[in-house]
Amino acid sequence: MNCKKETTNTKCCLIMGLILFIIFIIAICMVGMQSKSNILSIIAINGDNSEIGTTSIRFSKNEIEEGNALSHVQGSDEILINENGIYQISYQLYGLSESLNTFNFNAVLVVNNTALENTFNESPILRQNTENRMTLSGTVFLRLNAGDILKLQAVTIEDINYPRARMDIEKIS
Repeated sequence: MNCKKETTNTKCCLIMGLILFIIFIIAICMVGMQSKSNILSIIAINGDNSEIGTTSIRFSKNEIEEGNALSHVQGSDEILINENGIYQISYQLYGLSESLNTFNFNAVLVVNNTALENTFNESPILRQNTENRMTLSGTVFLRLNAGDILKLQAVTIEDINYPRARMDIEKIS
């Protein structure tokens, strides 16, 4: 009887080991299947945007590039969307005027050369004798398609330049 009991225990140990091995393999596969982050962080520095007034913002530095859903050529104003999905887009745009006249600028996201009205971000209007500088920031979620081209555009009728800007974009689904 002892032999049967030892054989049964050995079989139970082997079955338990096999089950644990299968669970381990499944766990490794699930971790491998998790979607890779798709993040793009781009920065514009002083000198990137020499145009005054309404302009599309160029970014000279790709700070973070993860995944394949987004791409950007350094120095360009275009962000290429490579995968369909929902994207979280955050930006900061710094505007500066050397004169002390009326100061007002706005930011808007542009997709395929069409400004998205629901992303229009307006600064307050400042009058003379005020230091004319300000940062606009915004965060939106957009459903974008592969092949779309995204831009950040500054909109104004004033003589404003844009020495700094940043965009952080993440594909969230």
